[in-house]
Amino acid sequence: MSYPREYESSLQRTEAFWLKQAGQLHWFKEPSKACQLKANGTADWFADGELNVSFMALDYHVDNGRGDQIALIYDSPVTETKQQYTYLQLRDEVALFAGLLKKHHVKKGDRVVIYMPMIPQAAIAMLACARLGAIHSVVFGGFAPHELAVRIDDATPKVVVTASCGVEVNRVIPYKPMVDKAIAEAVHKPANVMVYQREQCHADLTQPGDLDWQAEVAKVTPAECTVVPSTHPLYVLYTSGTTGKPKGVVRDTGGYAVALKYSMQTVYDIKPGQVMFTASDVGWVVGHSYIVYGPLLAGATTILYEGKPVRTPDAGAFWRICSEYKVAVLFSAPTAFRAVKKEDPEGKLLEQYDLSSLERIYMAGERLDPPTYEWTTEVTGKPVYDHWWQTESGWPICANPVGIAEHPIKPGSATLPMPGYDVRILDYKGQEIAANEQGAVAIKLPLPPGCLTTIWNDEARFVSGYLREFDGYYSTGDGGYKDDDGYVFIMGRTDDVINVAGHRLSTGEMEEVLAKDTAVAECAVIGVQDSLKGQVPVGLVITKDGVTISDDELSSRLVQLVRDEIGAVACLKKILVVPRLPKTRSGKILRRVLRQIADGEEVVVPSTIDDPTCIDEIRERLS
Repeated sequence: MSYPREYESSLQRTEAFWLKQAGQLHWFKEPSKACQLKANGTADWFADGELNVSFMALDYHVDNGRGDQIALIYDSPVTETKQQYTYLQLRDEVALFAGLLKKHHVKKGDRVVIYMPMIPQAAIAMLACARLGAIHSVVFGGFAPHELAVRIDDATPKVVVTASCGVEVNRVIPYKPMVDKAIAEAVHKPANVMVYQREQCHADLTQPGDLDWQAEVAKVTPAECTVVPSTHPLYVLYTSGTTGKPKGVVRDTGGYAVALKYSMQTVYDIKPGQVMFTASDVGWVVGHSYIVYGPLLAGATTILYEGKPVRTPDAGAFWRICSEYKVAVLFSAPTAFRAVKKEDPEGKLLEQYDLSSLERIYMAGERLDPPTYEWTTEVTGKPVYDHWWQTESGWPICANPVGIAEHPIKPGSATLPMPGYDVRILDYKGQEIAANEQGAVAIKLPLPPGCLTTIWNDEARFVSGYLREFDGYYSTGDGGYKDDDGYVFIMGRTDDVINVAGHRLSTGEMEEVLAKDTAVAECAVIGVQDSLKGQVPVGLVITKDGVTISDDELSSRLVQLVRDEIGAVACLKKILVVPRLPKTRSGKILRRVLRQIADGEEVVVPSTIDDPTCIDEIRERLS
């Protein structure tokens, strides 16, 4: 089927289209209906179907003769460790850890917070939760204790699963003290903390409920799969909002499994037995979808990489992985390739490796700027595809449907909407606008399978944050346009969430941290363009009258404060002390004006500004 026919079929014959896709997976009870509309315009998918996604991803392949195929490759240049798991071995490890969770009374519907580095046990813990019908919430390993505490209070997990440490270049980061600090701060107290002991750092298990993963798992029997309804939550994944309170995106089980299996064919054209290398982290949605669940559902081999694109040991790290494991598809954020380009602009390190197996390179997580696209294409000689999606969508909204029919690449565009996504460009009144005009990118309801179903414990926030802006549409929060060929161009966020190296971070959350300092009267955090990371945050603060601290001392203190409360991932390293900020007469800080100044753009001064003379002051400080 051609792309136009498949796309139209997904929108016009929704039931038949998605039931056909669901038929490619093993259900314990086949769904009889695909889409069941809800009052808010969204849908429950395959509601009467019953399944277990861990069974689909592991047991099914073992039962059908793929048990000896490599399922997961662990490659860690930071610890000089390599390990491979067949589907049978991974299934058995998952069943054992599920047995340990079950022994400690984790059951269907219970939450488990996973705070892990990029080691196989992170994926094992996720799949073990899925095996029991428990709802996992993975928190990026190394997040500050306060951020972990906030998520513990929101998810109220029965158990926290962690490792003794994370390992970076020339640095070992103990995790257990951070977990202990987070639990001490949190109101909710998990019953157990299960710790995987790594040889680089041994954790002291001194708190009530502390358990040693390796010692305890030796005492249990493997757990069987728990059958769950399609609509049962598989996980809660927290993403930054425009307020300090993180949003727990809820993903269902059946719809997500169907969407991932479909995307592995349609977007990535990965066949059973092929190798997919997604250079991300299991703490992000990319890691959930295309390190853990997607490749395993497809019967492929996935790579879990504990390292960086550069300095582990050099800018040839990605190319080594692709050569050594005969990778067919490589997927990472544009910022990773910008880092490689910065350290090896001529691509000389690539000459050491055989990339003959590499068929395609994918980038997502932020806009793929044309220079990065052109450089990667030139040095690798491989097709490079931009594609666009969100934590909320769970799988690509727009991509090049190479599994159906490859389309010409247009640098700067994520290509075409994927089947199931009715993407429209709207004006502020919610009216669709003409081709080549910029507006708000929205998706006509209902969303296809695999997308978020709600916000954990906050249905009102789900409706107000995504469904209220445009009646009958999901608001993506991104701006962009379609060209005459229907190609979608995403131009950036329409809110104050910035994108640092593919990680969405809330400027509002950073502002809340800065405002805690006793010297700070007012502050604003903006994202400014950065050639390596896409965007980096810059803080502007006004000090209280009578404060005698020097600007340099205050700046250093505030940078450390943000690092302590949010973590190094915030990447806030520049603080400017300013006499005043541009505001409307009603007192709203004009962040768009600040961004325009910082990026050297023409400043559009709104008529509502209170005092235009402050713009020159800010420009001088930002230059």
